[in-house]
Amino acid sequence: MNLKMMRFIVGTLVQIEAALLLIPSLTAVVYQEWDCLGAFGLTAGICLCAGWLLRGKRPENVTIFSSEGYIVVALCWITMSICGAVPFVVSGAYPNPFDALFEIVSGFTTTGATVATDVEILPRSILMWRSFSHWVGGMGVLVFMLAILPMGASSMYLMKAESPGPSVGKLVPRVRSTAKILYIIYLFLTLLQMTLMILFGCPVFDAVNLTFATAGTGGFAVLNSGCETYNTAVQIILTVFMIVFGVNFNVYFLIYCKKWKDALRCEEARAYLGIIAAAVFLISLNVYYIFGNVGTTVLHVAFQVASIITTTGFSSVDFDLWPEFSREILLLLMFIGACAGSTGGGIKVSRIVILGKSVLKELAFLVHPRNVRKIRFEGKLVEHETQRSINVFLVAYLAIFVTSVLLISLDNFDGVTNFSAVASAINNIGPGLNLVGPVRNFSIFSNFSKLVLTFDMLAGRLEIFPMLVLMLKIRGRKRWN
Repeated sequence: MNLKMMRFIVGTLVQIEAALLLIPSLTAVVYQEWDCLGAFGLTAGICLCAGWLLRGKRPENVTIFSSEGYIVVALCWITMSICGAVPFVVSGAYPNPFDALFEIVSGFTTTGATVATDVEILPRSILMWRSFSHWVGGMGVLVFMLAILPMGASSMYLMKAESPGPSVGKLVPRVRSTAKILYIIYLFLTLLQMTLMILFGCPVFDAVNLTFATAGTGGFAVLNSGCETYNTAVQIILTVFMIVFGVNFNVYFLIYCKKWKDALRCEEARAYLGIIAAAVFLISLNVYYIFGNVGTTVLHVAFQVASIITTTGFSSVDFDLWPEFSREILLLLMFIGACAGSTGGGIKVSRIVILGKSVLKELAFLVHPRNVRKIRFEGKLVEHETQRSINVFLVAYLAIFVTSVLLISLDNFDGVTNFSAVASAINNIGPGLNLVGPVRNFSIFSNFSKLVLTFDMLAGRLEIFPMLVLMLKIRGRKRWN
């Protein structure tokens, strides 16, 4: 294994995190939160020194391979999370280190689950760091690093290990150019939403935080009421952009290249929008009696459906009070998730579509055994390796899910709370049901359960494999030498 290059990548990322801490530091200066400024400054100093020690001299051999890519991605996210939790503890906002780690992992993984019982008493700079961590983690911290630094032949393995979905391809021949294009699109959409939010009456601080959270499909709010108190225009903007950021960014690249027909033919995007439309229609019929008005019903239902399927986790109403039929649909949307290649979490629409086609293929084979039927997705044949990867992903996903539910059940909460808490964490949603519903939080869990859910958030954001490969490496060192 190329340990020198792996150490160099982790060290570089830690130093980049020191630079990212400038955003909450500037917020602390603006709002004169000097204790928080000291906490962010201390953390930045630690990151710079630790990064310098880890980086050392750039290795002559910069090549890493697939397994090393998975390991270094997992190490980067764990290291980044530990460093990012330091300001929470030092500032006193989250005195419990387990709470601090849970909160920042929830931020970077764009989960949006919180242990804060009252977010409105938190310092503005802490709120900014929470929301900004969504934006950083949404597109991927290593994708950001690849966009600004050359990493040679290792780049594709890093991008593949961090990017969500069953497969990842380059938009252009060079991975660094791909990363740059992704971040240009990401930044443009972020600024567009932020501008619209401010123009339609959202306070500037709230607009910035909510935009960071929407872009990363995170969900950290700055008010205890979530998004309920904002005006209708702001809620509509949030709904639209949650859906926008849940679309595969390849579609936006095609639009960027003026390939409109190719963009409109995107099979995954059509399925994603179709699922949203069907869910909004069915839930609206079911909850109409609560609101008594078509416009209000569709507004709140569309907001919640967009929030859940994109794994953003905002709430404009307490959907935990809705009828069981509506709650079950939202629970299913938690597992489906957004598109591959987006900032959203979940299993991903592309996997669901391919699995559906696999079932139809097997049924057709049972009826006509001699017929040879291939699975196509986005107009291309789905390779056996991709199908195998999806099957392995689902098995690993279910194994982690079941194990996590059993482990956190030691806290002796009800089954719906435990099930939805794990579903929320591993799918990077935010709110669950019952005791972890949209108007509640995760502070009820023990430190052990918070660690389990923290692992689930990381595993879900990194698509399971990087965390499992790292665990295998730690457990079976001799086999890797």
